Amino acid sequence: MTKKLRNIFIFILTIWTKGIFASPQMPDYIIYGKDTIATYNLILENYMQRLDTPKIDKLFGLSFRDPSSLSSSTGCWRGYQAVYKIENDSLFLVDILNCDELENGEINKVRSAEKIKAMFGCRFIGGRVFINWFSGSISFPLTNEVLRWDGVFYKIYEKEKVFDISNGLITKVEDVDNYIDDPKRIDRRDVSKISNLLFKKLKRIKWKNINVFDCSYAYLVTIDENGNISKVRTQYSNEKIEKDCEENRFCTNIIFNALKSLKFEIIKDKGKPISDDIYIEIWIEDDCKIENWTH
Repeated sequence: MTKKLRNIFIFILTIWTKGIFASPQMPDYIIYGKDTIATYNLILENYMQRLDTPKIDKLFGLSFRDPSSLSSSTGCWRGYQAVYKIENDSLFLVDILNCDELENGEINKVRSAEKIKAMFGCRFIGGRVFINWFSGSISFPLTNEVLRWDGVFYKIYEKEKVFDISNGLITKVEDVDNYIDDPKRIDRRDVSKISNLLFKKLKRIKWKNINVFDCSYAYLVTIDENGNISKVRTQYSNEKIEKDCEENRFCTNIIFNALKSLKFEIIKDKGKPISDDIYIEIWIEDDCKIENWTH
């Protein structure tokens, strides 16, 4: 496949998949004290995945799960919004609402109760269900500064309140900073600026063997939990990589060696350091000039 055809194929595939699956999604909500706060933790979805899918689809009318269906809101693919409540160090489900109810301010508590009863039966006590199936961490934003967003649902905020939960019981509550400023390291907040920085480093490479190996690819550059460049890989399938393994090794090695000295600041999720995959796409002309095709 030529460079031009290959990149056209990737572009079309990216646009198609984003158009179907990557619409920004409405959050769920948690009542904590006097506040009702958006949460980007799909707790009820976690439970529903264990159940019989046809039964759940029928209960909620979830035809939206079929990508060919265009009848549902693209901002609410799961077909509902859940409302939770933290009370007496326990986590409860208190409402399952249609996607437009909170936005329109017309909450139908009777319909919500019917949905919860149909799913949980006798576990629905006193207008709520104890969430004993969930263990993990959930978080609330304490500031408006978003560090990372997957473009669909999940967000990481610079400052968060984190609840550690074991079988529905709150075991720990902590305010965390998800970003560590370090004047000796590179700012990691803005992913687009990181991509541009990586490209500037790649422009300094003396691209050799250009007639033997074509390094005009889309790459993912991994910044690990410690802020170091740990890996470079192409976005092609394993089959494609295996077919062109020598070329793949040449291209990823030369890029890794050009970037490995970079040191970035630490970014966290719920107070725990995480890695980042930074997307960058380059085009190398026959005269070895490099162009930034990242978009």
